[in-house]
Amino acid sequence: MSASGGPWVVRTAPHPGARLRLVCFAYAGGGSSAFADWPRGLPDDVEVCAVRLPGRESRIFQRAHTDVEDLLPDLTEALAEHCRPPFALFGHSMGALIAFALTRRLRALGAPAPAHLVVSGRRAPQLAHNRPLIHHLPEEQFLARLRELGGTPDALLADARVMRLVLPGLRADFQLNDSYTHRPQEPLPVPITAFGGRADPDVDPAGLAAWARQSTGAFTLRMFDGGHFFLHTAQAEVLAELSRLLRRPADRGAGALTP
Repeated sequence: MSASGGPWVVRTAPHPGARLRLVCFAYAGGGSSAFADWPRGLPDDVEVCAVRLPGRESRIFQRAHTDVEDLLPDLTEALAEHCRPPFALFGHSMGALIAFALTRRLRALGAPAPAHLVVSGRRAPQLAHNRPLIHHLPEEQFLARLRELGGTPDALLADARVMRLVLPGLRADFQLNDSYTHRPQEPLPVPITAFGGRADPDVDPAGLAAWARQSTGAFTLRMFDGGHFFLHTAQAEVLAELSRLLRRPADRGAGALTP
């Protein structure tokens, strides 16, 4: 259900009068469905806007972007109606990179900034890659690595017909993530909160804590039980923490949408 969000945005629980929009970006290989249940776990006055990128779900036959800088112009235009204050951005893994890059682009354009940037399951962008790159691997090796990462259901990986459809988008996602080159800029005037999984083998607390260098505002690190996909296995705890971050200013005391 897009609910007038166009092809780029899915709102499973449309809320035209929402106090705040939470714009969400999924991990490599994920789509808007990753956030389908989120409206039930967040405050009633927060509208969840889940981004559906080209090459995913109903857009599977569209060209998937392989470079974040190539994606940003189209993404910024598509989200213009949704990134009106007040709004916050959330991204997990590859989605954290996209949310960060979008925040930078909004600043460059003189557009309003998010009230909060929540980055999840990804080391700070200025840090070098600490895992093998996989987007270029032969199909058998690529699928084996996907099984190790654990984000793609085994039933999907075993379905050759479906995999022929989704594999180009999966490769594109990993290429977008793997090929990112960080360019130093001034820190963002936006509070940042980083989420991580205590058992994530590639994203450790030090790598998450380095996000603090990307903000002149408040920074907070929150760890959850689970591996890289704690986003799903610890969903109740993740949504409870997001609910705390996104509460009304009157409910939080001084400092709206800050840790």
